[in-house]
Amino acid sequence: MSVTALDPWDEVVGQDATVSMLRSSAAGDPVHAWLFVGPRGSGKRAAARAFAADLLAGEARDAGDAEAVARVQALAHAEQHPDLMVVEREGAAISAGQASEIIERASRTPSEGRRKVLVLDEFHLVAPEAAAKLLKTIEEPAAGTFFVVLADELTPELVTIASRCLRVDFAGLTVETVTDRLVVEGIDPERAAEAANFSGGDLGRARVLATDDRLALRLAAWRDLPRRLDGRGAAASSAVADIRAMVDAAQVPLAARHEAEAAEMSERIARYGQRGSGSKAFEARQRRETRRFRTDELRLGLAALAGTYRDELRVAADPSDAVRAIDAIQEAAEAITYNPNEELLLVALALRLPSLN
Repeated sequence: MSVTALDPWDEVVGQDATVSMLRSSAAGDPVHAWLFVGPRGSGKRAAARAFAADLLAGEARDAGDAEAVARVQALAHAEQHPDLMVVEREGAAISAGQASEIIERASRTPSEGRRKVLVLDEFHLVAPEAAAKLLKTIEEPAAGTFFVVLADELTPELVTIASRCLRVDFAGLTVETVTDRLVVEGIDPERAAEAANFSGGDLGRARVLATDDRLALRLAAWRDLPRRLDGRGAAASSAVADIRAMVDAAQVPLAARHEAEAAEMSERIARYGQRGSGSKAFEARQRRETRRFRTDELRLGLAALAGTYRDELRVAADPSDAVRAIDAIQEAAEAITYNPNEELLLVALALRLPSLN
């Protein structure tokens, strides 16, 4: 059965010089440890998949076997190649237990060729004991083993590991870059620009927003929240309930994408077979994406809410209430990091906010 050729690098947007360097490195004699650093949504993980595909397809490419190259690229792009391991944190940080699993997997012989690739995601959140445990393995891996470490920033816990890797920086995507990509993918230019503006430079987030017909209504609800408040708990609870219902509805496009991905995965399993715990990891990734979607929605909404009070600052005779409101909104935004109860967080915030009736 023929396999349609694809280029995994097509998913890496706005990083032309970096892509060129990585493709050239994969085709030569690459070092064994890499550190990709850049903000979330900048394309680090897509680049890691594409880089892994090039590394793993080297033998087939040298042999001129286009069919085998296409197969490797398809599996690596889906993170389903038997010699590609993607490690994602299971809790608040990459744990010592996960570090032991990485060390064990790194010691295994490749299943199909002479190379294997381990992609370590969100390693700016690595626990100190896990980083210490991994240091020797990343510095001196088994022959044919490559590490690609992904991090949003270089934290103190990551410094020693970083010193054993070749660092590659990924710039944050501009609104223009995200907009242009969405237009190429068939999104109306006006909608693409709106989604890009609220995506925070995250192309994946922008894609979800671009398919959200109710984004403008949701932003308006956040901005109008201060005008629904009267100091009573009932008003605060009612307004928050309405906003949370709109956020629930906003998850529909993401859920549809997850269903499509599940169907694609079933097709790959039928074609290539099942790889170990691939389904479990796939389901865990989708759960994380759903949680991140909620977090992103809260941050988007809080930014819109803060904008209402910033507008009030410009016209208020006494700006003190608006200043206190913006401070309270900032505290709520920071609290999101600790995964609080969403309803309690928002109701407590609404009770602190001055009414703008």
